[in-house]
Amino acid sequence: MAGRSDTPAAPVDALLASREMILVAGSGGVGKTTVAAALAANAATHIGGRVLVITVDPARRLADALGIGALGNVAIRVPDEAFVEAGITPHGELWAAMLDTKAGWDELIRRHAPDAEVREAVLGNPLYQNITSRFVHSHDYLAMEQLHELHSSGEYDLIVVDTPPSRNALDVLDAPGRMKDFFGSRLLRWLTVPYRSRLFTAASKPFYQVADRVLGSRFLQDIAEFFVLFQAMESGFVRHAEEVEQLLGDHRTAFVVVSTLEAAPTHEAAYLARELGRRDYHLGAIIANRVLPSAFTRPAAATSARALAGAVESDLADEVAVRLDADPDVTGGVLAEIAARFHDVAVVANREAERRAELAEQTSIVLTAPALDRDINDVADLLALADHFRSDDT
Repeated sequence: MAGRSDTPAAPVDALLASREMILVAGSGGVGKTTVAAALAANAATHIGGRVLVITVDPARRLADALGIGALGNVAIRVPDEAFVEAGITPHGELWAAMLDTKAGWDELIRRHAPDAEVREAVLGNPLYQNITSRFVHSHDYLAMEQLHELHSSGEYDLIVVDTPPSRNALDVLDAPGRMKDFFGSRLLRWLTVPYRSRLFTAASKPFYQVADRVLGSRFLQDIAEFFVLFQAMESGFVRHAEEVEQLLGDHRTAFVVVSTLEAAPTHEAAYLARELGRRDYHLGAIIANRVLPSAFTRPAAATSARALAGAVESDLADEVAVRLDADPDVTGGVLAEIAARFHDVAVVANREAERRAELAEQTSIVLTAPALDRDINDVADLLALADHFRSDDT
């Protein structure tokens, strides 16, 4: 996607340019959705091609980050005017969507049914909607199926995926394997054997009669008939699940883990990074978000804070008050509080530096972004955030 340049690419640009799918993961509340949108905006701006940012998180924050209104299953292109307002001419196109699994199972059945008769029988089964809404983490599996379809279509050069919070993200990644396991499970055999074996049906008939009296007429039979039909689609489901697993571990796919440098999110990020490695997935980078400036950890900063505390007693407060057209007494109090509180801030900054070093043990690329003094509402704000990733000297 990228053109030639004599300037070495920033690590984040090199990562985005070398992959076809980036899955952004992390615990809740660390700015993961915003980071995913910023990475996609950065790719569309500096690398080019057709870039899609998509969320499987039902919180629907992605549309707000892009400033384009509500999102749905159909991708919406972010207009070039949004980049123009940011003073940028993008090299590519930025698209956004949210996975909608409402009709996903119907499409999946149509795709994998061996013939029209099985397809209509499954879709017409009275328990179909109720079962699939609870079946094998259906939202997770459908998310991975749809991502696979999007990638296979070749419509986009890069797909950036905003996943659910960490442990749920692992549910999404493990969903294809669970689908494969289900087809070989005792539960499926137990449900379907009575309808494949006359002998077993006769032997189990008293049980079904009792169950029908307790659970309602034909309850177990409807379930079993559904799974008999479902098993007819085993080859298609298993083959596709294997393809999804291969895509996740493919060199074209990378994961970016997002975290703040507080204790709990850092621990969660390290756990997620280890789990990705255990699954042989490629961890492209860890992004530490809302980080205090590293300058706060330097001895010169502490020296400056002590000098500020001493200067407040002199004419400094008056000079600053004049510059700001403010009350000298109030200004002096503010400056004194800043000097006194610097030690606490420096302690936090040093702890963040230690946690950043812990995350660096998981990958060679740890990028940082500061806590911003405003909300991110449009493409200009997203690109400003991405610039911090691009300028990181990691």
